[in-house]
Formats: sequence, C-alpha cells, structure tokens
Amino acid sequence: MIRTRFAPSPTGYLHIGGARTALFSWAYARRHGGAFVLRIEDTDLERSTQASVEAILEGLRWLAIDWDEGPFFQMKRLERYTEVAERLIAAGHAYYCWATKEELDELREAQRARGEKPRYDGRWRPERAQAAGLRPPTDRPPVVRFRTPQDGEVGWHDLVKGPIRFPNAELDDLVILRADGVPTYNFGVVVDDLDMEITHVIRGDDHVNNTPRQIHIFNALGSKLPAFGHVPMILGADGERLSKRHGAVSVTQYRDDGYLPEALVNSLARLGWSHGDDELFSMAQLVEWFDLANVSRSAAQFDPDKLNWLNHEYIKHADDARLAALVELELRRLGAAPEHGPPLVPVVALLKDRATSILHLAEAATLFYLEPHPAPGLLEEHLTEAARPALRTLKARLADLAHWDRAAIGAALKATLAASGLKMPQLAMPVRVLVTGRTQTPSVDAVLELLGRETVLARLSHHLDTD
Repeated sequence: MIRTRFAPSPTGYLHIGGARTALFSWAYARRHGGAFVLRIEDTDLERSTQASVEAILEGLRWLAIDWDEGPFFQMKRLERYTEVAERLIAAGHAYYCWATKEELDELREAQRARGEKPRYDGRWRPERAQAAGLRPPTDRPPVVRFRTPQDGEVGWHDLVKGPIRFPNAELDDLVILRADGVPTYNFGVVVDDLDMEITHVIRGDDHVNNTPRQIHIFNALGSKLPAFGHVPMILGADGERLSKRHGAVSVTQYRDDGYLPEALVNSLARLGWSHGDDELFSMAQLVEWFDLANVSRSAAQFDPDKLNWLNHEYIKHADDARLAALVELELRRLGAAPEHGPPLVPVVALLKDRATSILHLAEAATLFYLEPHPAPGLLEEHLTEAARPALRTLKARLADLAHWDRAAIGAALKATLAASGLKMPQLAMPVRVLVTGRTQTPSVDAVLELLGRETVLARLSHHLDTD
C-alpha cells in the first residue's frame, strides 16, 4: 500500500509552500487508496514551539487535508534513534566523533585558506583515529557520524525530476546523532520513514541535496528505498523567490483575509501541477486526477490575482447559509448587529456575485445593518431639485404598496419614472444615496425589498421631510 507523509518543522506557521507539499502528498495517497501520515519534526529545540504545532494543525484542518496516522513527534522517539545509531556503529557504518566546535572551525578555516570546500576530514574514523594516536577524551560526550562511502556515486530516479546523481566525494561524514541524543534532520527522517513504512517521499526540491545522504543511510540499514519526488519551488508573480510581499504568509492568514479554503486549495494544486484546461475543480477531482507525472520540473509562480479570481468564483457558487455564517462573524467585527436587520442568508445571496472575499462580502452587507451616512457631496450631487418631487412621489407609492416585494417595488419605480419623465439612473441613484449612503449597490428594488418598508420610508423621510 502506498504511504506518504508530511513532516513540517514547528518553527513557524504553515505557509503556502508547505501546504502545497502536504496537498500533493495527501492527494497522491488518496488517489491510490493509501495512507497519509503527519509527522512533526520538532528536533530544533531552540525554535520549535507548541504554538507552531497548533498553527500547522489548524491550517491543515482548514484546508481539509486530513491525515490517517499521527501526528507523530520526533522528540518522543529519541530512544529509537539511539537504538538505530548503535546498530549502525556495530555494523561499521557509523562511529563516535569527539571533535570540538573549535577544532572543526579551525579545520574549515584552513580548508578555505587553501581554496577547498569546507568539510569534515574524517579524523575520528576508527582506523584514522588509531593511526593518528587519538584517544577518546573523557571530558565531553561524542556525537555519532555516518561513514559515507568515499568512492563512486549515489543516485535515484526522481518521480518529478528524472535521473539525479551525486559523486560520493562531494559528501562528508555527517553527524547523525548529537551529543545530547537528538537526531539530526537526515538521520531522523530515514528512521521515521522506515518505521512508518513510507513508500513515497514527496517534498520540495530544496531537499534534493539531502536525498543522497538519506539514501546512504537507507542502504546501510539494508532497507528498501522509498520513491522520491521533489516538487518545484514557488516563485512570486515577478519571478523572484516567494516572500511575504508575494503572499508567503500563514495559511490561516488567507482564511482571516476572507478566502475560502477550496479557493486556496485550487490555487495551490495548480502551482507546478496541471490537468488539461480545467481552472476550477473540487478536492474529489484533484484526487481523481493527481499524478506526479504531471508535476512540472520548473518553478511555479504564485499569482495573487488568479487566487482572487478563484475565490470570487467559489464565493459565487457557495451555499448561502455557509457564507452567511462566515459573513456574520465579520459583520460583528465591523460593529454591525445582524439581528437588527434583514435575514443574512438572502442578503448574502444578493451580494455574493460581486464579492471577491468574505471580507468584501461583509463590507457590502453593512449597508443593511449600519445606519447610512452619505457624504455631503453625494447629497448635493444627487438630491437635486429635479429629483425631489419624484422621490416624494416614490415614497408615497412605496408607503401604499399592498405587498412589500421586489416586483411591487419595481412597479412603483416604473410608475414614478413615467409620471416624472425621468430616466432610471436619475431616480435610482438618489434613492441609493438616501437609503444606503452609497452610489453602488445591487438592483435598487432588491435592496429596498431586503431593507424593509419601515427602514426605507424612514431613511427617505430623513432627507425629504427636512425642507
């Protein structure tokens, strides 16, 4: 059975790069009827925080990227890493190293002075240490280093990038277990992937250089390699490396900014992956279509404008009750009380076709829940002497309507136009300004219907009965 994993480090929020990796790993497992494992790689003790763990979990849940196993935490598995390290030592694939930081700094400085690539020189390899007469000191604990093959090369067929090979001479003996028993990244990853029976490692291509080291450790343990697929990095729309100014913020920030999760998922899925000409697709369709063969080798570009378009499309087709629940939260943050106005569901239904975000939708909805305060300039521009008689006539017609609905309101508007000789914009615009304080709203008859007879007449009277 195919088993994939997402293994973030809890040193910050879940950003779109990590979310895209999680999405691809999740979709691949789901398509093949496999399992998706969540692992928290929390061995960076200085920077890892519980708040970051919660932010990662919250972001995944919001995106509906569910996991079958986990979350597992590396810091709860320290005994296991020690056990495997000792096994490698016993087999001659690893060894203890007592080199101090000062010694290693001096070594690297000398190598740089000679124009060489800084690297550990293997001085504590048992045969070299014995030849040099080195004896294990008693004043400090050792680290454990992996004995990297010095000849030949290491390679794999990447599921995205194709054949990749590295000369072993480029690799030194990496530390796999620190003196405090905490594993380094490359060692912890291998042990975890083995224990969790991961068959496919899908991750960002910034990990390509780690893969040869991990393959050596897999081989030393006599284990079958997982398949590796390194997905392309994400760039901003300007072609530069993605940063906060491009939108590289927390996934939950997109939620707070009024995006629907399906819009962000749709956008993430198209970052480096393609399927025909379909712009909009569901999670179910993503699972049905997703394959690493269709992931590009070149960097993907994140386009905020495309995300905004997707969000607009998803809002237009979203369930009105669902949108109303989201809009209500934003309205209250804006100081509006939805219970003191028309039902929110029909308001959302009227406004959503124009909305690019939940925040935009909520701001538009305030016209039904906050008192209008038209700017003096608007009143002077639209409440003209030519319009006043028609507005009073319309007010009287509205007051006399037997049924307060859009059809009856529309008929009252048309009758007023016929009697006054005005064009629709000459009447509709002043009505908008007096009743909503705005010059742009949906159709006037629809707005008046939702505001209700009492509110509409009171707002018209406020401006028309003062002279």
